[in-house]
Amino acid sequence: MTLDHQFTRQEILDRLHASIREGRPIIGAGCSAGIVAKAAELGGADFIVVYSTGRSRIMGLPTTQIGHSNTVTLEMFDEIENVVNNTPIVVGIEAQDPTCLSLPRLIKRFRDKGFSGLINFPGLGPQLETRGTMREDVGLGFSREPEMIRLAREQDWFTTAYAYNTEAARRLAAAGVDVQIAHAGWTTGGLAGRSLEGAPSLDEAAEHVQKIIDVTKQENPDCICLAHGGPYDVPENVEVLYRQTDAVGFVGASSIERIPIERAVRDAVAAFKSAPMPRVKTATPA
Repeated sequence: MTLDHQFTRQEILDRLHASIREGRPIIGAGCSAGIVAKAAELGGADFIVVYSTGRSRIMGLPTTQIGHSNTVTLEMFDEIENVVNNTPIVVGIEAQDPTCLSLPRLIKRFRDKGFSGLINFPGLGPQLETRGTMREDVGLGFSREPEMIRLAREQDWFTTAYAYNTEAARRLAAAGVDVQIAHAGWTTGGLAGRSLEGAPSLDEAAEHVQKIIDVTKQENPDCICLAHGGPYDVPENVEVLYRQTDAVGFVGASSIERIPIERAVRDAVAAFKSAPMPRVKTATPA
């Protein structure tokens, strides 16, 4: 059986709060292929996130935007939904899409497709003080992201957001975002992750995450706060996140749909390659 309905915002929030009450972390799983979504649901993901950049990860590349983000993401829905039975599917929407200046119309396009919520990705959060401000001059700046959150909340549609810094966190929280995800930078680890050189340590990442959580809670005490990225590439490091911050969960993209695939396929092929063949006589070196 595949997913036969869109989850309401309240249904998703009830699911997330139940997880917190049970002392279990909330997990959002970035899934850009049906097989990944199917496995993530079986693993217990609380919600699935569909990112256009996920296609680059499935292609074996570093996380990169390829093509027109919103068009690519819309096209991904049917493949993911086809194999997901009972997990909300959240979509990454690029609020600065110049081909759809009407945010209400942009939101409607994704909601009508069948997604149960949104996240502000790709976005301008990392460049808030530079490009994010400059693009305001042409109506395509960061302000479209909290505005998109506000409009979605008016429609009672589930909202999540990446906050890359405290100013973005404050504005997104003020817009009423349901789940704020403190972004600790591009994920390290694996074959195509960020180099450890120059990347934040676990202590540095935790300090950054906690600052975003503090600002978020000051603005919106009911907001659920998670974390993503940086050195949080494996479960062991995410356990450190929970010890050092007030985050109640984690959203993984590279850490769920790239790094585990790299390791599993490499190890499987290596195991097949090393299997002994006792009935085959090997040539004796001359």
